[in-house]
Amino acid sequence: MTTQPTSSLRSSLSRRSLLCGLASGAAALTLAACAGGSQDQGSGTVEYWLWDASQLPAYEACARAFEAKTGIRVNITQIAWGDYWTKLTAGFIAGTGPDAFTDHISKFAQFVELEVLVPLEEQAAWSGVDESAFQAGLIDLWKGEDGHQYGCPKDWDTVAVFYNKDMLAQAGLTEQDVAGWSWNPTDGGTFERILARLTVDKNGVRGDEPGFDRSRVAVYGMGIQDAGSGDGQTQWSPFTGSAGDWSYTNRQTWGNRYRYDEKVFQDTMDWYFGLVDKGYMSPRGAFSTTTSTDVQLGSGRIAMCFNGSWMFSTYAKLDIEVGIAANPVGPNGRSMSLFNGLGDSISKQSANIDQASQWVAFLGTAEAQDIVASYGIVFPAIASSSERAVEVFEETGLPTSPFTQHVKDRSTFFFPLTYFGADVTAIMRPATDDLWANRVPASTLTKYNDQVNLLFETSRRASG
Repeated sequence: MTTQPTSSLRSSLSRRSLLCGLASGAAALTLAACAGGSQDQGSGTVEYWLWDASQLPAYEACARAFEAKTGIRVNITQIAWGDYWTKLTAGFIAGTGPDAFTDHISKFAQFVELEVLVPLEEQAAWSGVDESAFQAGLIDLWKGEDGHQYGCPKDWDTVAVFYNKDMLAQAGLTEQDVAGWSWNPTDGGTFERILARLTVDKNGVRGDEPGFDRSRVAVYGMGIQDAGSGDGQTQWSPFTGSAGDWSYTNRQTWGNRYRYDEKVFQDTMDWYFGLVDKGYMSPRGAFSTTTSTDVQLGSGRIAMCFNGSWMFSTYAKLDIEVGIAANPVGPNGRSMSLFNGLGDSISKQSANIDQASQWVAFLGTAEAQDIVASYGIVFPAIASSSERAVEVFEETGLPTSPFTQHVKDRSTFFFPLTYFGADVTAIMRPATDDLWANRVPASTLTKYNDQVNLLFETSRRASG
């Protein structure tokens, strides 16, 4: 992996002032973090945080197995995503954060820059982790630009299409139709034709039939919850990723120039959000901002949606006949998916770094990831454990291949891993939302792209 000095991408802000800036809005939670006593100072008990309630039972089982092996107790705190990062930042400021925590790529670079993470490869426990056992690419995703290993891969995810099988049949379509679909930004290809067929207005007229009223839609062919901000993971990323050779930045990881200004990207975004104009995709306001796509699909108001493999079990439990299909093949000749995964990191503030290192290293073993696999919630990062998870997932009767095929044939691209992740999100969220809500052209993204890239240019000038 090509590297450059981390300092070249740092602003003139001090480490502490940047932490305080990140926590604007977190001040009220700092006292709560202090009062909560989440850090058990030097007791030997490892304090571990995660946000996903559905994964809590699996990691509690891992903690029991770990304590039986080592005698080290792990106390797990689950905090919902909406509060997780704010409380974590408040904990870094107050010195009351966890010893170890579940990390996300969108936040990872920020913590690397703040120098609050422990290099795992410098800990004795890391010698027990077989880096070659992880799915290809995952170990490098958690390396800092300085080459240090700041995260241990815990799982991976890709994106596919969940659809209502009854609606597909009622439209006269088959599973073979969605298995072989393709798209292009000119006429939408077979994907758009299928979408039109699945869309029904309030008079019962389908989107591909004469008299269809796009202003009075009863069932949208496809639904989304939001516009996707700057990554579009479960919205437009399968399309922008298969449009040509476009990627978020100029490098696979640690890029310093975003590419939202390129024609292939903007043409794809114009086509994608243009589906709203045709009545085939839900417009802003059709559902509340809190109505997730699994709820939309279960309600019968949409026929399909894109979502990640971490939602597999949720869709499997819906009170409808659910099908899963691979993303449509794009102009580059491939069905593509964003490839992401979570990792475990250790705080430098921990008074229990040795014990926390043993815990994180244990979570990076097949023993622990097999336990996680048995709960059928996610695909673990270790390849052999992923296979065990497949067996559990497929007990639902639903296929896993729409997700796993991308890992096997390497038709994936990484979540954007760069500095200034929070700033990029703050800039791009209203930009893409404007495309969806107000149907402005994607050419408007160029000015936002300039703002994003200015972050990197200014940082280099400030440090030089």
